[in-house]
Amino acid sequence: MKTFLMPGVAAIVLALSGCGGNSYVAAKKPPPAATAKSGGYYLDDGPEANPPPNLEAVPDAVPRAEPLHRFANRAYVALGNTYAPQTESRGYREEGLASWYGRRFHGKKTASGELYDMYAMTAAHPTLPIPSYARVTALNNGKSVVVRINDRGPFNGKRIIDLSYTAAYKLGYIAQGSTRVRVESLDPSAPDAPGQTLSTGIYLQVGAFSSADNARQLRERLMHELQLEDGRTRVVLNGNLHRVQLGPYSSDEMAHADRERVRERLALNAVLLRPIDLKGLE
Repeated sequence: MKTFLMPGVAAIVLALSGCGGNSYVAAKKPPPAATAKSGGYYLDDGPEANPPPNLEAVPDAVPRAEPLHRFANRAYVALGNTYAPQTESRGYREEGLASWYGRRFHGKKTASGELYDMYAMTAAHPTLPIPSYARVTALNNGKSVVVRINDRGPFNGKRIIDLSYTAAYKLGYIAQGSTRVRVESLDPSAPDAPGQTLSTGIYLQVGAFSSADNARQLRERLMHELQLEDGRTRVVLNGNLHRVQLGPYSSDEMAHADRERVRERLALNAVLLRPIDLKGLE
């Protein structure tokens, strides 16, 4: 029988402390465990009767710069332990057990105040900044996903992260409930963030440089000239080259439209890269 781990917002409530600050305190003990069936900690914690199709095709979270949540990054107490969240999205790397949470918390508020969506690529972590991004790699099969941290938990010393149902599904451990993983924080401002992989999506490659500074300058120029939103450009380090890319695009037509914009506004010829082309670069 699996032991249930409360995800952050289900286990803790935001309370006003006597000194005028905010801290998290344990709300209540978890309900008694029931016999778990495949995929859930409780009989009713699996997917809905008709989950969305093709969950393996749900795209990973795309790292982007976001302001830290005003309250969710303060020191807090959960189940008798004190946690001090980080304030920078860099430098964290740890291996341990990952669990997941599903339907019991679907639609309930997370520590960030956002509603938990079991079909989104999110996760709960005790101390990584909210919001922030992390790459989670299953050590038994090498599968990897990028998730957005928007919740607190788990609060069991043997487990280091709670993934959404879909993120756990993509890593292949729904049935067993937990698996050993490596968690690496991602810095959206870093041009070579490991969460930005080559082998997914349709992209335009605008340039490739041995110098990281030159690649960063082109990326900034693209964002300015094309008025692009955060997350629509990336610099990927492959071998000794820093490749400046736009995307991902859902169709060749959309990519070709931006290719024309790049040619008109920057006088540069971008190369269209489909997934098969990207694999050839790796």
